[in-house]
Amino acid sequence: MADKPSILCVLGPTGTGKTAAAIAVSKRLPGSVINFDSRQIYRDFPIITAQPDDGEQAACPHLMYGFLETSEKMNAARFVDMAHGAIAEVLSRNRLPMLVGGTGLYLRSLLQGIAPIPEIPGEIRAAVLSRLKDEGPQALHRELTEVDPDYAARIHPNDSQRNARAAEVYAATGKTMTWWHSEEHYKTPYRYLKVGMKIPLDDLTPKLAARIDVMLEHEALQEARAAYAKCPDPEAPGWTGIGCAELLAYIRREMSLAEAKEKWVKNTRAYAKRQMTWFKKEKDIEWFAPGDNEAIALRVEQWLAEGGC
Repeated sequence: MADKPSILCVLGPTGTGKTAAAIAVSKRLPGSVINFDSRQIYRDFPIITAQPDDGEQAACPHLMYGFLETSEKMNAARFVDMAHGAIAEVLSRNRLPMLVGGTGLYLRSLLQGIAPIPEIPGEIRAAVLSRLKDEGPQALHRELTEVDPDYAARIHPNDSQRNARAAEVYAATGKTMTWWHSEEHYKTPYRYLKVGMKIPLDDLTPKLAARIDVMLEHEALQEARAAYAKCPDPEAPGWTGIGCAELLAYIRREMSLAEAKEKWVKNTRAYAKRQMTWFKKEKDIEWFAPGDNEAIALRVEQWLAEGGC
């Protein structure tokens, strides 16, 4: 892999300081952050999705944050196309591409390729979408848990897009998403180092709750109200994100603000647990404690010296 361009991947569950680690690396060598978080792509939710703030973005270039409208969909294939372009742009500026995020499927798709799932027949897709409308994504998720528990553990029961995709793929091919994504069809064009943030879930949980308090203090609710004024469709993809969905339920008078906050904390913890489960199964991750940024920066320097950038 010595002749391949080098990229750094900083990964881990939500709220573990991945952006701070990348910025620490960029202080030692020129680097640019490229987002691979499926929620931080939405323009209308910078606070709720914890996108890097102005100070963080001023520390080094940041790409692929806050560019998508609430009504628009993103999938792994589109992400991979965009990420390849962003990596090429960063490399052209003689900087290190630093992929930062927590959406494991996006990173795996970039590094290992996207499974060649055949085209789904229209009648199957229509049937799944009809069920989604009538029964909700939770029903599809319950079935997914039976046939593909590994994949079910990685997606939220309220995620309409991914639960429907898993259902239609299984109905059309008789094979699960886990099976499709385990097939080897691709050779990565990059030399990469994967650095992970590791912390016990019980230690992370109060930090996540405190972060949600800070988000609410920094007008997360006002942000959601403004987004709802622009896009009042509760089925829009941007509203499926954790935090967005709970605040939307409050705005629509489906629960109190206290209930919305409690559910937001609970769902964030569950999401962090799913991220930990995903990354635990990934190979070649070098783990560090959150905040151990100096050690991470030194390791990256060493790795680059071993193989060149």
